[in-house]
Amino acid sequence: MVLDDLGSSLRGTLDKLRGKSRISEEDVEEVVKEIQRSLLSADVDVSLVMELSDNIKTRSLEEEPPAGTPARDFVLHIVYEELVGLIGESTELPLEEQTILLAGLQGSGKTTTSAKMAWWFSTKGLRPAVIQTDTFRPGAYDQAKEMCRRAEVDFYGDPDADDPVQIARDGLEATSEADVHIVDTAGRHALEEDLIDEIEDIESVVDPDVGLLVLDAAIGQGAKDQAQQFDESVGIDGVVITKLDGTAKGGGALTAVDQTDSSIAFLGTGEEVQDIERFEPNGFISRLLGMGDLAQLTERVERAMEQTGVEDEDWDPEDMLEGQFTLKDMQKQMEAMNNMGPLDQVLDMIPGFGGGIKDQLPDDAMDVTQDRMRTFEFIMDSMTEAEKEYPRAIGASQIRRIARGSGTSEESVRELLQQYKMMEKTLKQFQGMGSDKEMQRMMQQMQQQGGGGMGGMGGGGGPF
Repeated sequence: MVLDDLGSSLRGTLDKLRGKSRISEEDVEEVVKEIQRSLLSADVDVSLVMELSDNIKTRSLEEEPPAGTPARDFVLHIVYEELVGLIGESTELPLEEQTILLAGLQGSGKTTTSAKMAWWFSTKGLRPAVIQTDTFRPGAYDQAKEMCRRAEVDFYGDPDADDPVQIARDGLEATSEADVHIVDTAGRHALEEDLIDEIEDIESVVDPDVGLLVLDAAIGQGAKDQAQQFDESVGIDGVVITKLDGTAKGGGALTAVDQTDSSIAFLGTGEEVQDIERFEPNGFISRLLGMGDLAQLTERVERAMEQTGVEDEDWDPEDMLEGQFTLKDMQKQMEAMNNMGPLDQVLDMIPGFGGGIKDQLPDDAMDVTQDRMRTFEFIMDSMTEAEKEYPRAIGASQIRRIARGSGTSEESVRELLQQYKMMEKTLKQFQGMGSDKEMQRMMQQMQQQGGGGMGGMGGGGGPF
């Protein structure tokens, strides 16, 4: 999850109110001071922090909480609303034909972002194309071409040309069948006059519907000055904030954008082409406070299942609830999980799980989990089709052979088989359940056992 330290600190602060039915002025003072420390450490501007904390304090003391609402939930709701208001709205980007121009300083991540955005539009049913016009940075063409290949989107560039305006003109013509054109421009170490002239010349040719500024989250509050300079020079409609997965300064970049009367379009959260998400303030702040983000989670689940289904058209997830559950089903489930992205990001989207529970895990817990999933994949790749179909028939000699073939231990093979048995048992409980009451009873029972929603995979015995 982006801005982990900020989210963990805010959740820890609010947890001090747990168990209280009423909130006193002393409680509010303590919470507000902790919130101020949390936001300042995340590089949020001091004046914004003071304004935000004053609003939280005033509302917490003057507003009357709904009957029966615990003090923590009441203050949590106020903090949520104030943070959503602080970072502003999402940039409007309709899912229709359009041309998007990307600008930004060198090293901000424009080239990677262009391919990521193109991939995102392709998942929405549109045909995107990236036009690479950067003739200033060596390697820009090769990087863009490779990223677009990985994103499986159309690409145009000319490594032998030295006129970016002509490249843009030729690119629009060569990719005329595309629905969305994303034009990547060159950058410099600073907003120099020649860069402004170049962007303006390209802009006159491509006539973009949207101009987006790409900002590296590591610049923190420096995002404010950079956004203002670009807006005054070439005009911007929104911002893409990149590298939010590896910086504590992300709070500065997020909030500084709003001070320029701009908005955020996308967030870059990793190095892969899929590591991009449409910025939605409600869901983003909800995840930050440990409340989950069902919209993002649903989108990732649907995309993961679609990708997994495409790889093997003979496999249908619904079959698991109707017939025999096999190791092939389990392998496809794990592939779908991998397609959803890093586990720590996925957990942040699950209401009530990503925040408090994840905060209690060791720092390397997610790495251990990913390693176990990879080990299980190696083991299943070393099995025969018959063994995947009838795993209960696997004996000691087969376990030894599978362990040797996968380069793992016999203990790991037995651990996989035990995990399979747990998942099979849970799915059998779901099979044949006819009424909503039975389903509700089952879900309550699973929650009481520790939240093992996927066949025990959320409890103590599984890879999660």
